Amino acid sequence: MMSCLSYKLSHEEVLINMQGGNEALTRRDFIRVGAAVAAGVAASGWKKSRNYALAGPARVIGANDRINVGVIGCGGMGTHHLRKLVEASKSGSENIEVIAVCDIYEKRLNNAVKISGAKPFKDYRKLLEWNDVDVVWIATPEHWHARMAIDAMEAGKDIYLEKPFTRYFEEAKQVYETALRTKRVVQVGSQGCSEKVWHKAAELVKQGKLGKIVWAQASYCRNSKEGEWNYPIDSDAKPGVNLDWDAFLGPAPKRPWDPERFFRWRKFWDYSGGIGTDLFPHVLNTLLLAIGAEFPTRVVASGGIYVHKDREVPDTYHMIVEYPGNYNVVIVSSMANEVGVPTLIRGHEATMEISGNRIVIRPTRPYAEEREVEEVSVEPIPDSVAAHHKNFFECVRTRGKPNCDVELAYKVMVAVGLAELSYRQDKVMKFDPQTQQASS
Repeated sequence: MMSCLSYKLSHEEVLINMQGGNEALTRRDFIRVGAAVAAGVAASGWKKSRNYALAGPARVIGANDRINVGVIGCGGMGTHHLRKLVEASKSGSENIEVIAVCDIYEKRLNNAVKISGAKPFKDYRKLLEWNDVDVVWIATPEHWHARMAIDAMEAGKDIYLEKPFTRYFEEAKQVYETALRTKRVVQVGSQGCSEKVWHKAAELVKQGKLGKIVWAQASYCRNSKEGEWNYPIDSDAKPGVNLDWDAFLGPAPKRPWDPERFFRWRKFWDYSGGIGTDLFPHVLNTLLLAIGAEFPTRVVASGGIYVHKDREVPDTYHMIVEYPGNYNVVIVSSMANEVGVPTLIRGHEATMEISGNRIVIRPTRPYAEEREVEEVSVEPIPDSVAAHHKNFFECVRTRGKPNCDVELAYKVMVAVGLAELSYRQDKVMKFDPQTQQASS
C-alpha cells in the first residue's frame, strides 16, 4: 500500500465522535459510516487495476499442482500464518510455496522475507497484479478486510480471510456477492470450524437428538493486568521513513500518527469492534455450524469499560441474537475475568454440552425417563489452524465449500455488526432476512 491510497470520502462523512461514549453515536451516524465505507468499496477511487483484467482468468489448479501463496499483513497473526505455511511447504505436507509477502511497516516486511524468502511488496495491489500468485492470506486490521478481499477476488485469487469477515455488516454483503460472482473460494479464519467436534455436533443436531432448538450459550473470556490488546509498541516505527501511516488508515478517518492506534488498533472503533469482532466470530461461527446458519431477526448487546480505561471498545460485552428458527444465542465475554460459561445448545428434549473434543447430551426432565445420557468423543485435532489451512487448500483444488465459507461468515457478520450498533446506540436492532435491511 502507498501513502496516496484513500477513499473519495471526506473526513466528516466517516468520522464518529467517540469521546462522549455510546450516547454520542446515532444509528444514522453508524449506518453512514458503514454505508460510506461500503460505497467506497464499490464506487470510490479504488478501481480495479487494469492489470487484473490483462492477467486473464485464474489458473486451474490440479490435484498435483503447486499452489503459490501471497500473504498480506505480516503482523502478529499474519506472521503466525506465514510460519505455518512455510512449515507446511518445507515438510511437504502441502504442495505450496509462499512467493509473496506484503506489509506497510518495513521491519515486519523484512522479517516476513527472512522467514519465507518470498518477494516483498509494500502495496498489496501490486502483489495482486502478480499472476503467479494463486491464493492470498489477508491478515490485516479489520477495516481493510472488505476492500482487500474484493480486490483479491477481482484479481482472480482465492482467499483466506482472517476474521471478522468485514469491519461493518454493510460491507459483508458486497464481499459475499463478489465471492458468488467471481466463483472464488473464500475461507474465513475461524479455525474452530475445522475442528471435528463441531461437525459431529451438527450431525447430532440434524438427527434430532435435542428436539426443537430453544437457545444456546457460549463465552470467550480472558484476563490480564495490563488489558487485552495492549501489545508492545515498537519504538523503531517511523512514519514516512519505514512505515506508511496513511496506508494503515486507508478507509478509516484521517488522524495524525499515533503508535497506540497502530500497534493496539483493536482498542479503537475506527479499526475494530473489539470483543464483538475479534472474538465473537469464533464462537458464533461454530455454534451456527452446529445449529444451522441463519440471518438474525433481532440483536441486542450490552457491556462497558469496567476495568481497562485506556480504550474505546468495551472490556466486558454480551449479546443476544434471535433467529427466524425461533431460538436465540447468548454469547458473553469479559477481558477482565477469565471465567466463562459452559458451551451449551439447549433443545426442548435435551441439552448438548460441547467441551474440548467431547459432547454430552443430557435429556431434559420430561424426557429423562425415556432416554439415556449420551457421550461422544471425537478425534482431537492437534493444530486447528493447520487443519483450517488444509481444508482451504483442498477446496482450492476441488472448488468445494470451505468449513467457514462466505455464507456462514456473512450471516455471522450481520449478527456481530448489529450487536455493535445495539451497544453503541443503546437500542435493540432488527434485521429482515428477506430484504437484508436493518432497523431499530
